[in-house]
Amino acid sequence: MIDVYSWATPNGHKVHIMLEETGLEYRVHPIDIGAGDQFKPAFLSISPNNKIPAIVDADGPGGRPLSLFESGAILVYLAEKTGEFLPADPARRYETLQWLMFQMGGLGPMLGQTHHFRVYAPQQIDYAVNRYTNEAKRLYGVMDKQLGESAYLAGDDYTIADIAAFPWTRSWKNQGLDLADFPNVERWHEAIAARPAVQRGVEVLASARKPVMDEKAKEMLFGATQYAKH
Repeated sequence: MIDVYSWATPNGHKVHIMLEETGLEYRVHPIDIGAGDQFKPAFLSISPNNKIPAIVDADGPGGRPLSLFESGAILVYLAEKTGEFLPADPARRYETLQWLMFQMGGLGPMLGQTHHFRVYAPQQIDYAVNRYTNEAKRLYGVMDKQLGESAYLAGDDYTIADIAAFPWTRSWKNQGLDLADFPNVERWHEAIAARPAVQRGVEVLASARKPVMDEKAKEMLFGATQYAKH
């Protein structure tokens, strides 16, 4: 049994989707990041960076429990545990990992900043909005070019690279983009969104998340609490 400590965010959905795709048995423990659950000692003991998601696999390597934080590391672990969505061939494996790192180091952080300055910032700062919106467009352009040459990011097979990137592209409207401007991304996005496991994965904890972020949640995510010593 895998215990998943998570919330309905793009990074959380990566792991939810992967678990649904692999069919591994899991149970979800909601970590309401708007209420400050991420700062509780019990969660910090498995995720010291106070970020979701994190997992504890009771049947880890050697039959011993294993806890992991960082969604990219979790995806690699689950892929290796099941032998799915990460090619065994070294060349294809590293091609997959490079696109996973593209998401972890670029697509996720930059789109996160785009969301923040376009949607959540207390005041509109034109420089920041333009900078991150333009970077979002550039990153979509990188994916569009790659997806013009292959069905998925790392070739013709669906992998953890796609599982990682897809949740971040679900909010393209909030990123100031029109998906139709990136036809290869649009085709890829629609194909992944149609997968039953993906549809189940994005519904995990979705009903628990408030549709509008209140002031308390903004303080927990963007205010002094985030930077306090825990």
